[in-house]
Amino acid sequence: MTYFEPNESVFNKQFHDVEGTLRTIAQRYIGANPPHPYVYRLFSKDGFTRIHDYRYVMDFQDRWDQMRLGEYVYAWAKLWSDQPAELNFGISCYSSTHIYVNGVRVFASNISDEMAPERKNVFRAQMNKGWNEFLLQFEKTANGCGGVFGTGSYKNFPLHFICPTPGRDGQEGWVYSEPTMADAQQMLAEGLKESGGLTQWLPNLGWSEEARQSGVFARLFGAESGRTAIAWTKARSTVTREKPARWIGKHDGALKLYVNGTEVYAAAQSAEFQVDIPLSFGDNDIAAYSVCTGGKWGFELEPAQEESGLSLTPPFPVEGLKDNWLYLGTFANEHIPAAEELPVLNRVYNDGREGTYWRADLPNTWVRPYLENTLFAKWNYPLGVTLYGLMQTGAAIGRRDYIDYVLRHVEQSASFDEYALWDGKQYGAAGINNQLALIDSLDDCGSFGATMLAALEYGKVEGSEQVAARIAAYIARVQDRLPNGALYRVRGSVDFMKDTLWCDDLYMSVPFLYRYSAYAQDASYMEDAVKQILLYKEYLYMPDQQIMSHVYDFKSDRPTLVPWGRGNGWVLFSLAELLGALPQEHAHREALLVFYRELCEGYLRLQGAGGLWHQVLTDPTSYEETSCTSMFMYAFAKGIRNGWLLQPEAYVHAVMKGWEGLTKISIDKFGNVYGVCRGSGYSFSGRYYRDELPWLLNDTHGIGIVMLAGVEVMQVQRFLKEK
Repeated sequence: MTYFEPNESVFNKQFHDVEGTLRTIAQRYIGANPPHPYVYRLFSKDGFTRIHDYRYVMDFQDRWDQMRLGEYVYAWAKLWSDQPAELNFGISCYSSTHIYVNGVRVFASNISDEMAPERKNVFRAQMNKGWNEFLLQFEKTANGCGGVFGTGSYKNFPLHFICPTPGRDGQEGWVYSEPTMADAQQMLAEGLKESGGLTQWLPNLGWSEEARQSGVFARLFGAESGRTAIAWTKARSTVTREKPARWIGKHDGALKLYVNGTEVYAAAQSAEFQVDIPLSFGDNDIAAYSVCTGGKWGFELEPAQEESGLSLTPPFPVEGLKDNWLYLGTFANEHIPAAEELPVLNRVYNDGREGTYWRADLPNTWVRPYLENTLFAKWNYPLGVTLYGLMQTGAAIGRRDYIDYVLRHVEQSASFDEYALWDGKQYGAAGINNQLALIDSLDDCGSFGATMLAALEYGKVEGSEQVAARIAAYIARVQDRLPNGALYRVRGSVDFMKDTLWCDDLYMSVPFLYRYSAYAQDASYMEDAVKQILLYKEYLYMPDQQIMSHVYDFKSDRPTLVPWGRGNGWVLFSLAELLGALPQEHAHREALLVFYRELCEGYLRLQGAGGLWHQVLTDPTSYEETSCTSMFMYAFAKGIRNGWLLQPEAYVHAVMKGWEGLTKISIDKFGNVYGVCRGSGYSFSGRYYRDELPWLLNDTHGIGIVMLAGVEVMQVQRFLKEK
């Protein structure tokens, strides 16, 4: 088969220039995934919090205990899509539920759904490019009112819905209605609007008159005498100033003002004041520290009327924020953060209680970071190997910018680990690091964790020590194991996936284990890595063919006997990585070398005429698959260079043939990577892998592996020339 016209191949442009091909792939990936930061949004705790699978809990029985049977309550939000797409959604129904997307009904519950509120019903709905409007109708019945709604695939797509009304635009979450007899058709026919429509939309974001008069700190934090609260903004000066700018203000409670970390005003009692503030051109941090002295508690501050070229702006971009100030508190004296610590946005501030973070001058409304990039700063196992390949490519061809890109991606995730864990406890599910914050499988931690440890060879990664220790503790003490210590899967997304052992999980564990062993100077992790390889051989190896079954199913107590390409690739790739790190004198090194050679012999026999291996290794009618091809080449090349292969000539030919095949068949002139199998389930039938697991364009299961293969091709070429 062909994925594109031969004239469009990267081979047609770069010929045998491996470095040129690697640059083409790397630069396409980086260009398509620029290093955007997290998006910060306001979130009202008076709206809906979530459960661990990122669905919103909409229980209106609790909110409206006087509802009459037959009344409706609505939830309304919008969702952005970068392109037209069909997405999975999940709904659990407490009562009769109808869901409308862009005015079209996409789900209607039945009595079976309504009598099983613990069951998640998954359905698909088409998204348009841009904003998509969701309206959920819940009817009050004797059984309850409401449901639990959100993404149907939280590991891959933890969707964040946005308030749809102009007054709340940019805030994360939903608005919901008061009980009404208006049905959905009436609501949609009139057109949904924030005010003046058929219903009132909540939560109410306005302060009462009493709260407005009490002062900003009092209405946000109460009035606990002796506690300190902080306000933060930026003063933007668009002119160069020869003298300080005059500011006027007043405060209830003690107040200190800091500008760019320097104290410019202090008063122990309530006062009206003027202060001259030296400002640099551009943005200047202004922090107000106030101590509650009882009663009214707040402050005001603004430039004097005669000062031109001055304005206040939020200290960092926050979607949904109409004000220029953010607030933090409250603190006892021993926990008050210094002014220069305020711009550290990944910090949970120690208030001597449960920790705190920034909030807005709105009722129960907080600032939260959200990952809204498709890939950059995301933490999952395919990206672990993608970034590993990109980093090793940068090292091999002298492109420090590739390495720095990887470090920035890894650090953006790792440095927010402490915050994400806190965020998840506060709101039910974290807005960032959805897999790292809730590790419950090897997929969630091992692959990306191994890349994080590898990245430490090229620079510091804030948060890496804590994250690595959490992953190590999970694998060593939490992840399910058989009595002999083999890692396996007790749980599954569906029942048939329970109690299984997958060859994929060698890559999800072994590279992290051996790297953490060196990082922590603890040999037990290396021993565990070795043990996993040998144990997986017992369950999955097919000695007559010298290849691996994809899965062992303990429900039927047998292997599936289907040699899926990428699953086999993970095994040989992980074994080659381990052999490269294992001490020469290790007691099991020879046994691992023998296993490595046996597998290489088996895979060598199955290489296709065009240089690639097939999706099902023994089925030449299945498509030529890019990721397994790259992993076999990578492991062969390492064996050639390190002397692991006793008769390397045939493997040299296989590596060169494989690389030429990849550059002609799987990589186009723009650096797009074709022929990578999508993420898989498993089956006892090879037809599932051949017919129901299609390849995807630029799938992250394959991009990094292709680059790693190219790096090894360069190195083996250099090795052979020198030899």
